Amino acid sequence: MEKKQFKAESKRLLDLMVNSIYTHKEIFLRELISNSSDAIDKIYYKALTDESLSFNKDDYFIKIEAQKDNRILKISDKGIGMSKDDLEENLGVIANSGSFKFKKDTELKDGYDIIGQFGVGFYSAFMVSEKITVISKALDSETAYKWESDGAEGYSIEPCEKEEVGTEITLTIKENTEDDNYDEYLDEYRLKSIIKKYSDFIRYPIKMDVSESKLKEGSEDEYEEYVEEKVVNSMIPIWKKNKSELTDEDYNNFYSEKHYGYDKPIKHIHVSAEGMVSYKALLYIPEKTPYDFYTKDYEKGLELYSNGVLIMSKCADLIPDYFSFVKGIVDSEDLSLNISRELLQHDRQLKLIAKNIKSKIKSELESVLNNERDKYDEFYKSFGRQLKFGVYNDYGMEKDFLQDLLMFHSSKEKKLVTLKEYVERMPEDQKYIYYASGESNERIEKLPQTELVADKGFEILYLTDDIDEFAIKILMSYKEKEFKSVSSGDLGIESEETNLAEDDAENKDLFEHMKSVLADKVKAVKVSKRLKKHPVCLSNEGEVSIEMEKILSAMPNSEGVKADKVLEINVNHEVFTSLKDAFENDKDKLDLYTNLLYNQALLIEGLPINDPVEFTNNICKIMK
Repeated sequence: MEKKQFKAESKRLLDLMVNSIYTHKEIFLRELISNSSDAIDKIYYKALTDESLSFNKDDYFIKIEAQKDNRILKISDKGIGMSKDDLEENLGVIANSGSFKFKKDTELKDGYDIIGQFGVGFYSAFMVSEKITVISKALDSETAYKWESDGAEGYSIEPCEKEEVGTEITLTIKENTEDDNYDEYLDEYRLKSIIKKYSDFIRYPIKMDVSESKLKEGSEDEYEEYVEEKVVNSMIPIWKKNKSELTDEDYNNFYSEKHYGYDKPIKHIHVSAEGMVSYKALLYIPEKTPYDFYTKDYEKGLELYSNGVLIMSKCADLIPDYFSFVKGIVDSEDLSLNISRELLQHDRQLKLIAKNIKSKIKSELESVLNNERDKYDEFYKSFGRQLKFGVYNDYGMEKDFLQDLLMFHSSKEKKLVTLKEYVERMPEDQKYIYYASGESNERIEKLPQTELVADKGFEILYLTDDIDEFAIKILMSYKEKEFKSVSSGDLGIESEETNLAEDDAENKDLFEHMKSVLADKVKAVKVSKRLKKHPVCLSNEGEVSIEMEKILSAMPNSEGVKADKVLEINVNHEVFTSLKDAFENDKDKLDLYTNLLYNQALLIEGLPINDPVEFTNNICKIMK
């Protein structure tokens, strides 16, 4: 019997797969069971178009048989089978799949999920096997064939005897090593565990001979062992089960099996809805961000089924962008199987489902926020930015829907707080919700602009994310309380210590001279009512804040967007005495002081100095 060689690239792929692609060796059983399920599906599809072929689902199953003594594991099915050419084409060339070709030929683009469409999973069996034998008889064929291989060295194909249509795969399991216990893949309980973990929702029965015990006839306490063939998978998708039947472990296992993430979800949402549109959904709110979540490569969407049949693996229309972190499935009998992707986007039932899901997700997040605050804090650290993006996006269309989910660091609480919590503890004489923007909480705490607001005992929200201030600008207010930046021109706080109008009038000439020195760098120089200890700070007028200027300037094509800056001077600081003296006696020194104070204010804000060399030279001048 001639041994045929795998192609060179197939050898390399086989070696890569056995040693690298699959982290857990147990995965091989899932792959082989999925292939058997595909084979049965193919007969089902044939029966739809071939009147001479009948399909009775009760006649089809997958059988797992372990023979410990001779280290054999068999997986057999009554599916469509493979001819000699099929064996040559599908098993002789790794990553060439008959399932993929079948799906393409029958144009099942969005129907049943033909799992093995990439043709790679079969070879995962070499992770646990020293030899694989496949005996298969194709539908409408008189002859069966045997394909056999002991790995990368090659394979053989020859005619053999097999009465029924279908495929039987025989694995000769490897001997144990110091690192690996291969006996477990011959152990009944371990095999049942793997099937339950990975293949519980395969739509055909998976049968095994299972050891049971019963009382011996005529005995009250003596048991005897016997073997019985049993179905070991549920076949009912988890989302179609009653919630009362399921545990948190069941939900978490499904999350892991579907590869939704390496974390554990903070919440699952199991929905069974009846009404204008009926559907079942199983959704997960993860705790951690996927590695590519904030990249353009991340693809959002839920798996969409119609009566258990996959329509789309990533239906983006089911969830809004700001909830794109949600994973899961939606299954509805009201959706037609032959809907194209384009029509699906405009389907009325789909829009109703999406609307309901959006509300369910928000309701669950609010429940976590109110009842499991620690969990919500962790979730928000991962996905709060996405919620704030949702507020800002689409001109604020969703701001009212999302505002109660937002959190910001509090100057008083020293932790994340909601807007509702902030407003509920506002003093009666506080007009605004105050916020300060900066690169970090530590930087914000040192900002001179916070002095007056903090001195009044008012709480300040710290905005450290680049999206924060843009979202706040869209919100405008919360519970009829307007947002006010501590850097804004008017803080809405009456100053009892300073008569600003008199100070501005008294120092008008000084400030006008300083403004002329700075030219268009600032819109004005004026007396500060917010400073207590610091000599100088920058405030802004208009919609673009200083922090927003920093963010916009870092973007491509920013076109030099600038905030209208105002240089504020603390007239109660000793530095102001030096300014007045220089104005009266030494205008050159006043110019020097003016530039130094302006650059000092820029540094406080984290803005770049226009001319660092000139700045350092000016410092040297005042040190002489």
